[in-house]
Amino acid sequence: MSGDALADEVWRDLSAVVLDHRDGWKRAVVERSGLPFSRIRILKRLSRAPMTVKQLAAAATIDAPAATVAVNDLEDRGLVVRRVDPANRRCKVVSLTDAGRDTVRAIDAVHDPAPEILTALDAGELATLRAILDKMAGS
Repeated sequence: MSGDALADEVWRDLSAVVLDHRDGWKRAVVERSGLPFSRIRILKRLSRAPMTVKQLAAAATIDAPAATVAVNDLEDRGLVVRRVDPANRRCKVVSLTDAGRDTVRAIDAVHDPAPEILTALDAGELATLRAILDKMAGS
């Protein structure tokens, strides 16, 4: 809880709207990539920046052993590589390979049309929502 009941309620509802309307896109991404969605989540996080397995586990909200299994699988597929962290030679950093970046680009290219719940809003409502989202993204 954030301490702001209204913000918590809005967040819960916003999350539900997104989660309830992403199944078609998820299926299309899995079909296009040939990867389980759990692996896609990891590739997307690595597309932002290389991470240790521990950081990946935290970012993907999975435990460290599951993150290790996922990284092993992605490494076997040639999509990621582990290298010694120059800042801490005891750690390894996971990053995307060229094939991994190509896979992320293919995932990003999957069309994700707005659901009817969003297209039912009028132009003014959509403009207001856009402005709110822009403000949130700038935070």
